[in-house]
Amino acid sequence: MKSLFKSKPRTPADIVRHTRDHLLFVERNNEPRESKREEKMSELGKNIRELKSILYGNSESEPVAEACAQLTQEFFKENTLRLLIKCLPKLNLEARKDATQVVANLQRQQVHSKLIASDYLEKNLDLMNVLIVGYENPDMALHYGAMLRECIRHQIVASYVLQSPNMKKFFDYIQLPNFDIAADAAATFKELMTRHKSTVADFLSKNYEWFFEEYNSKLLESPNYITKRQAVKLLGDMLLDRSNSAVMTRYVSSRDNLRILMNLLREESKSIQIEAFHVFKLFVANKNKPAEIIGILVANRNKLLRLLGDFKMEKPDEQFDADKAQVMREIAALEPKSSSP
Repeated sequence: MKSLFKSKPRTPADIVRHTRDHLLFVERNNEPRESKREEKMSELGKNIRELKSILYGNSESEPVAEACAQLTQEFFKENTLRLLIKCLPKLNLEARKDATQVVANLQRQQVHSKLIASDYLEKNLDLMNVLIVGYENPDMALHYGAMLRECIRHQIVASYVLQSPNMKKFFDYIQLPNFDIAADAAATFKELMTRHKSTVADFLSKNYEWFFEEYNSKLLESPNYITKRQAVKLLGDMLLDRSNSAVMTRYVSSRDNLRILMNLLREESKSIQIEAFHVFKLFVANKNKPAEIIGILVANRNKLLRLLGDFKMEKPDEQFDADKAQVMREIAALEPKSSSP
């Protein structure tokens, strides 16, 4: 007889609705009985785990496309994402991890060949401010950071974050004393500055002054070795990207920028020296070097040639050796620009 009363299995949409109901309960948090609250939190954790299992599959089965589509549609139909982000600090650690993975996966789920997460986020871009400022909360930083990186996959989101006043905060987050949080912020910053080429090029051309002032002073001249190494590597990646050719020309025409790179060439760290060389060579290769750039290179010619002459990779690298030889030839052949009469 018992089997006659078996409850019907829940559909993915049902699980999302139950999750939403429980999140609303957590948000209101007006249940005076501790036991009732714990029961609801436990159910919420199970629901989130079930959502994760549908999206990622488990040890016994792969994810089913139809189930993932149903779940995704229901999730973005109402404000489940907003509720989840808002309630995340109230969840236990396991539920937070599961929720982070659910949000990350949903950014990639297509329904009828469309990324519906992008449409939802376009109407709810303010949520990105919650995720960014999450770096200031040590308990939430890594969860919100992982969600933010996945949301940045959508160009509309990346554009919003780049233009938001919170963008400047990344220069401080990258230097936070907590290594894991600082590294996570650096990973998000790198994603922002490299994923959507045309959006980044537009941002850099319109925000050149303040952006590179912060970049130089807070990152390239940071006392922290890892911050400095990552910053000079990312700078090279940005300047060598064809989309940023106008920004690159502007950067390598600055006397102050050249001084910073020459100092980085003299760093004790081989890694920093090598990354700095890849940026320094752009100053030398610039066909339209301003007179002051030529002046600095000529004034420091002997020191630079000696430094570069001793510069060797740990493993043989033909491309590096060719670049170095070319840079040394260019510097050796430089003539100071005579000032116009």
